Amino acid sequence: MAAVQRMTRKLSEERASVLAKEAVELSLAGDKTQASRKLREAAALTHDNTDVQAAFLAIHNDQLNSPLLDLCRKYALYRDNRAGDEAVKYLTSPEASNAAPAALECLRTILENQPVPSMSNAQNFIIAELARQFPAVREYFASELQESTTKFFDNVYDRGDDAANCLRSVVLDDKLWPSEEVRLRVEDDLFQLFLAKLMESGHDHDGRALKGIALLLMADMHRLQSFVDEEAFEALMGSLDLRLPADVRGQATLVLSKYFEVANATGQEFLYKYITTHVQRQKGDDLVLAFSAAASLFPVIPTMVAELFLTDGFLSSIMPLLEKHFSSNAVHDAFLLLLNAACIDGACRTAIAQYCSAWLSQKVGNGTGKQPAVAATVLAKLRTSGVKTGDQRANRADDDVSELVDLFKNTLAVEEGRNVSDSIEGLAYTSLKPEVKEALAKDPAFLKSLLGALEANPDSPEIVVGGLSIISNLTQYAPVLSEEQKKISQLKAYANATKPADPSPLENDDHVRARCTAVVEAGTVALLTKLNKGRSPAAAQLTDRILLALSRNSKDRGKIAQQGAVKLLISHAQQNLESSESDNTDAAHALARILISLNPAHLFAAGARPDVTEAVPPLVALLKSVRSEGLSNDQPRDLLPVFESLLALTNLATAPEPYAANSIIKSAWDEIEDLLMGNNKMIRRAACELICNLTVIPTGAEKFADGSKRANTRLHLLVAMADVDDLPTRRAAGGALAMLTEQYPSVVSALLDLARAPEILLDLCQDDDPAVVHRGLVVVRNLLCEHDDVELVNRAKEALIKNGAAEKLKTALKKTKDPALLQIGVDALKVLVGTKKQ
Repeated sequence: MAAVQRMTRKLSEERASVLAKEAVELSLAGDKTQASRKLREAAALTHDNTDVQAAFLAIHNDQLNSPLLDLCRKYALYRDNRAGDEAVKYLTSPEASNAAPAALECLRTILENQPVPSMSNAQNFIIAELARQFPAVREYFASELQESTTKFFDNVYDRGDDAANCLRSVVLDDKLWPSEEVRLRVEDDLFQLFLAKLMESGHDHDGRALKGIALLLMADMHRLQSFVDEEAFEALMGSLDLRLPADVRGQATLVLSKYFEVANATGQEFLYKYITTHVQRQKGDDLVLAFSAAASLFPVIPTMVAELFLTDGFLSSIMPLLEKHFSSNAVHDAFLLLLNAACIDGACRTAIAQYCSAWLSQKVGNGTGKQPAVAATVLAKLRTSGVKTGDQRANRADDDVSELVDLFKNTLAVEEGRNVSDSIEGLAYTSLKPEVKEALAKDPAFLKSLLGALEANPDSPEIVVGGLSIISNLTQYAPVLSEEQKKISQLKAYANATKPADPSPLENDDHVRARCTAVVEAGTVALLTKLNKGRSPAAAQLTDRILLALSRNSKDRGKIAQQGAVKLLISHAQQNLESSESDNTDAAHALARILISLNPAHLFAAGARPDVTEAVPPLVALLKSVRSEGLSNDQPRDLLPVFESLLALTNLATAPEPYAANSIIKSAWDEIEDLLMGNNKMIRRAACELICNLTVIPTGAEKFADGSKRANTRLHLLVAMADVDDLPTRRAAGGALAMLTEQYPSVVSALLDLARAPEILLDLCQDDDPAVVHRGLVVVRNLLCEHDDVELVNRAKEALIKNGAAEKLKTALKKTKDPALLQIGVDALKVLVGTKKQ
């Protein structure tokens, strides 16, 4: 045998040398194309032959001077995988654009050498990058597909997912084709070739064909679905087999979901025939295929699959078979997945409770692998949904989920990776129960295990969304119902002949607050910032909801901010504002709560991101929503987000630099004024406090001081706010008037034009609150002492004296021992009792 191998190797060497010499001769004769082909044939026989290497240098040295082309030739002709890796690096470098003249030759060099096991996956990336970066390569793809779709497809398909995906992207680019008719013909051929690849072995184990089918079907569903005949449908359904990799099953589910959107009656006919045929055969593999397919499609077409699941005799006949004739773990695993998926439907849950409860309980106790966790998850869904079996003793047992929770917690602590997904799903359901929420939140070991599982599986949607659902369940406060909503709830209960359930004491605010603090202490917020880097919509929504609940307790806001919540919430809130499909305000509301309590100078350091001005638009959006949302009798408008947004904006307006305050004035002044004139006392108070802080900066003060009619109207409103019963509102209005009268004679003049202004301002001096008295005294002193306009000062003196200013100020000063206040009052009195200024 060794002698034969040596002889074969010697003959290959001799043949390679002959071909190399012929290649050089052809090159010298000017036939570069044939020379390259001869050289490739020689290299395929033996790439380390000295004649072949010499011929390579002789033929290619006088051609395109391209580093990338040299690397591609070494890689393709000599199977030099290191050269392939270098070509990949080159294509990702800034120099890649320099390869444009040689790009097409690079592609031909790769494609004219059939892929062999010794060629690395670099060819996949090289082809995909050449097609992405260079128009000439895409045009070449289109011309080759047009000339012979099958031949070119076969050449490219086996080189990798990215290379195969180029076929799809090229055929969908109408700019590359001479006519739409030609493009559609190639698209049809390509779709059928992907289907053929899928059907070659019954399963597409690497998912490549499924990806091509999915992407083409999404682009042209109505036309291409007609090519999915019964044989192709069988292959697609077979790709849902639970024994296949998860990414393959995911691609198959995507393809079938698109198919069922347009297939209508044909799709339903194929589905019913596939499921019933495989179940009726009563063989292990057939049952696995039927159960796997139904489980995967339940969320996609629930009505259609539920109809099959509820077929008379299905569950009642399948259970004895499972218990007596099929001991295969694969069959039991597939059936458990089907039951788990079927819990989405109420009628299916009832059927499962009736026929499968005992079997599920057995699986919890003695199942193998993931069976106990999946069975427990199904039981958890049944017990938390209130399904009754008809057996009163069983029903009492079914109300208790503590055993299931213990199993889930133990599995979470012991298992690693994606094996925890079933336990997390089970906990997502059982944690809806108040007693389970309380137990989980008080278990630091569980919280550590849960956060560890989330951190270890950031790319697993079922684990991330399930884990966040658990945290959300632990932290959500009970909704605050209006009296009318409570009455409606009672009426609904009476209509259903049930007694309204008393709320669990474990759901009161004190218990929820304690659970939230435990979640914050566990370091949850820091993990949320990591999990949201990819921004899955479901994960982002749950995150915002969790942070809204956590931020309700003002004592936890500092820790929440320290763990990165502010930056995350600003990012989420901005993206919600930019999305036309999202009206979720949880991120903005949570941001408002945190910004109420913390110093903006500490949160937004100079030069750091996010900037303080980035926090303003989400908060302003909460104010603007008051205008856009109407009120209804059964769902009164929740004004808490508006109130807390005003408080947060008030705090931001105190930042050392005026950027935030200027941004608030520019984007929200009209909304703030509207709220100031509203009939809600708390909203009016918060709006007045915000205006007080905004008058500190010139752009805010000018709203009252520019001498316009609108400015005078605003002053009139501010004076009215100084006369309301609500103390904080009076205090804020008095503070704004104190600052405005100190700086602007125009404000003093406008105030004196208001008939009741002197009276109201003097009433501030007689208030029971020392802070209000302080503001009142400052305003009176400002009217009399701060401006050089003699006529204006005399007008102020006359108006104040007319309202008994001297006596009122004396009375006010008798009540205070504050030297600063006394000095302010004395300054004003000196002017009042003095002679008129000339």
